Amino acid sequence: MEAQETIELNDFLPYRLSLLSNQVSNAISSYYADKFNLSISGWRVIALLAQFPKSTAADLVARTKMDKVAISRAVNALIQQGYISRIQSKIDRRRAYLELTETGHQVYTDIIPVAKNYEQFLISELSNEQLSMLNELLGQLTERALQLDQVNE
Repeated sequence: MEAQETIELNDFLPYRLSLLSNQVSNAISSYYADKFNLSISGWRVIALLAQFPKSTAADLVARTKMDKVAISRAVNALIQQGYISRIQSKIDRRRAYLELTETGHQVYTDIIPVAKNYEQFLISELSNEQLSMLNELLGQLTERALQLDQVNE
């Protein structure tokens, strides 16, 4: 019987990236969950709509690579909270655009300094060279990750 190959999760890059992402997201989310009753998904939707007004839910799924159900739940919650509004397309009744309400813009404005403080804390011990290298490596990994679907074909 052949020895089965194993993965040491603590050395496995996808696992480490997932842990890092979860740790950072959970730390930041404690602020906006308590103050604004926002989920991580909800915050991401607000941040995206601030940057890309009048996006559709499909646009948000494409930009975040998040599950359609998670985006749909976040959008519905944000509409109920009065943070975003849904605008029906006059041309295509099946299409709806999402945008921040005035309250949603205020929430975004309130969270930005806190989010930037978390980011600054996270990178504060990196030199400019390390930060530059990190950004370059993340870009390269992102490009390679976009090609992963082709690997399985």
